[in-house]
Amino acid sequence: MSFKKDGYTIAKKAISLPMANVCFGYLITKKNVFDFLKKRQYLITDEIQDYFGHEGDSMLTNTYSIYGSALYDTLLIELKKLMEQKTKLNLFESYSYARLYKTGDILPKHTDRATCEISTTLNIGGDPWPIYLKNKNNKSVKILLQKGDMLIYRGCDLKHWRDPFKGKICGQVFFHYRTKKVYLNDTRPLLGLSSIERRLQILS
Repeated sequence: MSFKKDGYTIAKKAISLPMANVCFGYLITKKNVFDFLKKRQYLITDEIQDYFGHEGDSMLTNTYSIYGSALYDTLLIELKKLMEQKTKLNLFESYSYARLYKTGDILPKHTDRATCEISTTLNIGGDPWPIYLKNKNNKSVKILLQKGDMLIYRGCDLKHWRDPFKGKICGQVFFHYRTKKVYLNDTRPLLGLSSIERRLQILS
């Protein structure tokens, strides 16, 4: 498959298995911290949740996610060279986003917002779960990534989704890029800032 022709491609072993394990373990650790704070009723405001993560977002409810963490935003930078090789495009970083999916989760059919012109999903661990795309011929394409593999696609153009998850747990990290400097760092002053820090513009 050719990114230029098809609008998507796969980067096999985009990161090593040890690195994937670190990324997966980090996501689980972040969720454990979130659960610990939630149980003790510390997560009482949206601002606090923006920093520690969220249980649910506009796509899924009760599924842990985290925006713009320092680790994943660092990977966003590190993977840019590979992304440019695979897409033959000059890219600018937007943001990273991670979810820890659970049994029964469904990712609705959708396209991404403007800051996600060139998108990826990276399998960092857990049970296998296919992602589907509508290609340029309006045909459904099923893609099953192994740990460390990454799907690269035009997130604003190609509809993508996942059917109900039958496994127990699945970790995926999304990296988003643009072909122009518009929305650089998803309008944050720098990478690694949570969404609340971006809204407050504490470093602008």
